[in-house]
Amino acid sequence: MEMVEARQAPHDRLAAYLAAEMTAVNALIRERMASEHAPRIPEVTAHLVEAGGKRLRPMLTLAAARLCGYGGPFHIHLAATVEFIHTATLLHDDVVDESAQRRGRPTANLLWDNKSSVLVGDYLFSRSFQLMVETGSLRVLDILANASATIAEGEVLQLTAAQDLRTDEGIYLQVVRGKTAALFSAATEVGGVIAGAPEPQVTALHAYGDALGIAFQIVDDLLDYGGTTAAIGKNVGDDFRERKLTLPVIKAVAQADADERAFWTRVIEKGKQAEGDLEQAIALLKRHGALEATRNAALGWAARAKAALAPLPQGELHDMLADLADYVVARVA
Repeated sequence: MEMVEARQAPHDRLAAYLAAEMTAVNALIRERMASEHAPRIPEVTAHLVEAGGKRLRPMLTLAAARLCGYGGPFHIHLAATVEFIHTATLLHDDVVDESAQRRGRPTANLLWDNKSSVLVGDYLFSRSFQLMVETGSLRVLDILANASATIAEGEVLQLTAAQDLRTDEGIYLQVVRGKTAALFSAATEVGGVIAGAPEPQVTALHAYGDALGIAFQIVDDLLDYGGTTAAIGKNVGDDFRERKLTLPVIKAVAQADADERAFWTRVIEKGKQAEGDLEQAIALLKRHGALEATRNAALGWAARAKAALAPLPQGELHDMLADLADYVVARVA
């Protein structure tokens, strides 16, 4: 039995540890995604919520609250809130990106339409605010409201930055902090806040979530050029086809000669892509060591996440959160 547990992924160990609470979160999600007057809302929401996502963000909220000794009911509300915000952003993202696949299944906008995806996403955002208000904590409301605004800001910044070869690593980090890390850091921080944890622990939880979210997104961007469709839940090369200037490409562009820069200008800035361009892009990334450099950046952020945990109580949950940081980047080992 111990050998089986040793091989179990940190995410799965965390899920097993929090199983009873996650059952309560899932029940609350199903209850609150219902709509008396618009049956399409639970149809669209269920398609994404029930698609077998890892529920990583709500688990981080539960883990943070438990780690800080919380014994009340409201971490369940906050975990559901975080999942609703995440699901809403996914519905909107798939419309913006014109995506056809999410978590290995057809996207909601493909199965229904863009209007349904946008409006159901709006409904879930509204539901998330109802849930967080029920906790009675203005600070929680402030953290999650700020995160929601930051997510939208990051997505809007990406609209202009993603197809501009002048985008550097600083702007990329700003985009990633917005569209991904903001919800990770809010998810962990509110767990500490609802538990009434000392301020250094709340700060540590925020720093952990921020670094974990950045590592997570960098790995996702890396997998787009070297993963499998099963591993990333979307089509390999989607970022390239959508002309997104992610970290591997930014690193390759920084070292490009005139011919290579002309290639990146054509495929990313002008969007004139032809057969074999993705393969050429991957070859250029490998030639300049951009994939390995990107992997090292992800490892660096995972190390930061682990270091941030230092002020938090030692024990099984602490170890699982540390292992989770390693696991996020192990996908590209």
